[in-house]
Order: sequence, then structure tokens, then C-alpha cells
Amino acid sequence: MSKICQVTNKKANNGYSVSHSHVRVRKIQNINLQSKKIWSNKHKSWIRLKISTKGIKSIHKIKF
Repeated sequence: MSKICQVTNKKANNGYSVSHSHVRVRKIQNINLQSKKIWSNKHKSWIRLKISTKGIKSIHKIKF
């Protein structure tokens, strides 16, 4: 499974790692994904999600 948050659709970001001599090396900044079980009132069961930590903080705003 890919590294994408199932709630916020966040994914990896491209960037550079810059040394003291200003040599730039490409790197990927991955998101902080966690595997969580969340209770769904709509389905009356537990749902297993791969969710970012930002998504965990705002999960109470989203109805499942």
C-alpha cells in the first residue's frame, strides 16, 4: 500500500538535503503515517485506517 493518508490524502514531499558546503542532494520527506482503528457510527463497527498524525488530530470533525 502506498504512503498516502486515507483521510487527508497527504503524501510525500520532494526536497533537498543541503550540506554545509551547499551541496544539494534530493530527498523525500514522508508523512508520519500511523495505523489506527476508529469506531464508525455509520457502519457500527471498527475501521482500520492508515492515517497521518495531522489527520488523527482532526478526526473528530470528520464523520465516518
